[in-house]
Amino acid sequence: MQILTAEARSYYLEKYPIDDFFSFDIDQFLEVCKFEKGEWIFKEGSFPDTLYYMIEGKAKLYMTHKNGKVSLIEYLEAPLFMGEIELLNEARYTKGIQTVTETICLSISQACKEKLLTDVLFLRKLCVFLGEKATIMTSKYTQNQAYPLENRLAAFIQLSSDQGIYKEKHTEICEYLGVSYRHLLYVLAQFCDEKILEKRKNGYHIINEKRLAHLAQEIQ
Repeated sequence: MQILTAEARSYYLEKYPIDDFFSFDIDQFLEVCKFEKGEWIFKEGSFPDTLYYMIEGKAKLYMTHKNGKVSLIEYLEAPLFMGEIELLNEARYTKGIQTVTETICLSISQACKEKLLTDVLFLRKLCVFLGEKATIMTSKYTQNQAYPLENRLAAFIQLSSDQGIYKEKHTEICEYLGVSYRHLLYVLAQFCDEKILEKRKNGYHIINEKRLAHLAQEIQ
C-alpha cells in the first residue's frame, strides 16, 4: 500500500468528495492510498484498524473454510466500504480482500471510531450501503438459478476483466458461478467462436465489447 502525496490526495478528494458522509470534520482522519494489482487490502484472519472506502478499482473477497478450502465469495467494485463490519465489532477477524486492478481507496483511521459510531449521518449512509450489498448478494444467487451461463459469464467477464483482458482461474469461477468445469470451458470456447473473446497467452481478450455487454445486460 502506498499513501499518496498531498497533490494526489487533493485531486482524489475533489473528484470523490465524501464530506457529506459525516457530521464532523473527517479530513484529519483521512488518507488517500493506492494498492497495486494483486495486493492484499485485508489478509484473512487479521483485525483491521482502518475503514476503507474504495473509489477506484476492483477486488476479490475470499473465505477459507474449516476444511482448508478457499472460496471466492464476491467481486467488489468501487464505490464501496471495506472493513465496515469490523468497525461495528460484529466480526473479530476479517475475510481476505485482494485487488484485481490497481485500486484507490480513502483510508479512515479508527482513531475516530467513537465519532463514527455516534455519527447519525455516517451510520445512515452505512445502513444504506449494507442494505444495497445484501440486495446484490441475493440477486447474484437468484441469477444463478434464473439465467443461462452465457449471460452470467458475460456479466462476470465485464466485472472481473482488467484493461479488456479476462484471466481468472477456471476452478475458482466454476465454484463462484455454480457450474461444471466442462460447461465453463464450453461457453468460453463458444464466445471465442462468436468472436466475442480471443484466447491469447495472457488471457482472454475482449474483442467485441458490444456483444458481451448485450449478453450481460440480460440479467441487469
